[in-house]
Amino acid sequence: MTTIRLYDVRVSFEQAALAQHTFGAPPLPLPSGAPRRFALDGVNLEIRHGETLGVLGASGCGKSTLLRAIAGLVPLSEGVITYDDQDMKDVPPGERGIGIVFQNYALYPNMTSYENVGFFLRLRKRDHEIPERVREVSRVMGIGFRALLDKHPGQLSGGERQRVAVARCIARDPKVFLFDEPLSNLDAKLRVQTRNELKRLINRYRVTGVYVTHDQHEALAICDRIAIMHEGRIEQVGTANMLYERPLSALVATFFGYPPMNLFEGIVVENIWQSQTADLHLPLSRDLALGEGRRVTLGVRAEHMRLVSEGGLRGEIVLLEPMPIQRAVMAYLEAPSGKFAAQVPLEAGVRIGERIGFVPELEHVHLFDTRSGRRL
Repeated sequence: MTTIRLYDVRVSFEQAALAQHTFGAPPLPLPSGAPRRFALDGVNLEIRHGETLGVLGASGCGKSTLLRAIAGLVPLSEGVITYDDQDMKDVPPGERGIGIVFQNYALYPNMTSYENVGFFLRLRKRDHEIPERVREVSRVMGIGFRALLDKHPGQLSGGERQRVAVARCIARDPKVFLFDEPLSNLDAKLRVQTRNELKRLINRYRVTGVYVTHDQHEALAICDRIAIMHEGRIEQVGTANMLYERPLSALVATFFGYPPMNLFEGIVVENIWQSQTADLHLPLSRDLALGEGRRVTLGVRAEHMRLVSEGGLRGEIVLLEPMPIQRAVMAYLEAPSGKFAAQVPLEAGVRIGERIGFVPELEHVHLFDTRSGRRL
């Protein structure tokens, strides 16, 4: 198994864009005095041997650039990437022992599925190994895969093409799996089926993996840990429970979890948090030692909002989302303090247009510095 480490990795936007068109391009020199703009901006990260690390973020945050940098498809502007403590600077992608599954499948259209799966061995002039390797991979891929081997990509559905792409990746016998939004082009039903199959294969091989996605459900289902990215930087790395229960910033709190965490701005007065727009006051732990008048943002998940008859954060229900398993509804409300969400027991019988109030459960609140967004 392989451990991958990134030390203060930076990739400029210019370099990332150039690498899309020019394979193996050297780092671009910047004109004297030009501002430096980075698609990856000082990334430090460890991907432990045998784990699948999810990289989760909005479009344009740098997650695909991160995966390409790990693969060696994008040269670094600064920093170091190591595999098992070996610097990968002068190691070309083809010699890194990686297998990549792309969003757009990247299959050769003039080849059958059989030829696509065995292409790596053909390049290495190990043609005699192809029949046995394809048989083994077909067995691992499961029911129905052998029926795809004689077909060209144009004759396959999206889900079938992705199965062939995964099989080609496995046939390389890689020491690192890299997945670049592999399920994005599939419909909802196929996405679930293929996700389950990927998880089965990952559990079977336990190869170190990086899984890039913007879909939280995929990350939760497939990955051991998750890294949240924003504007080229890693905001937080941890298990799903850690990210959900103890976000280190307001950004992570609102990005991870559904619905996003509610955030309310307030100030500290005599060690009490006071809302600036609602009838809500919460005592603070003296251990925090927050200064008088400090602006503090209070965060609370929807399931930790308690329905009250008077006072609290009051708003008008604009949408109700059924939650039959929890015997509840998710209420989305509009208030002077902004929009927020709250989970309401089904027996409360709330209706759209009704004005109701909530208070946060004190033991479940999160506090963030309003200016920096960091957890207090």
